[in-house]
Amino acid sequence: MEAFCWPVRVYYEDTDAGGVVYYANYLRFMERARTEMLRAGGFEQDRLRADEGIIFVVKHVDIDYRSPGRFNDQLQVSAEIVAWGRTSITFRQQVLSDDKCLAEAQIVVVCLDVARFRPHPIPQSITEAFQRVS
Repeated sequence: MEAFCWPVRVYYEDTDAGGVVYYANYLRFMERARTEMLRAGGFEQDRLRADEGIIFVVKHVDIDYRSPGRFNDQLQVSAEIVAWGRTSITFRQQVLSDDKCLAEAQIVVVCLDVARFRPHPIPQSITEAFQRVS
């Protein structure tokens, strides 16, 4: 599947005392890209919760910080599905500034039944929508 990209501007609130992007904010940027990827596929998380009774939660993150982002940088945050499971999706994500990789992660999200907070099979409509574009 081709990587989905989402633009993010670095605001002052995203930086630490050293003037660089605070490390945890890269995860926030990546979360936004995954959410927007889902939205671009025609799925809103609030509707999935209300209509399907499911939510997606992060199970595992493996992140490598390579170079600092700075205030006012215009970043591109990618989200690419690299593996499907019955109840999980594995993403490869990068935060880029002028084609320079600032951070790279592999993130596993799991589909949960919202009432029981137990793993739930990913709806066929979601797998079909994203496998069509791969």
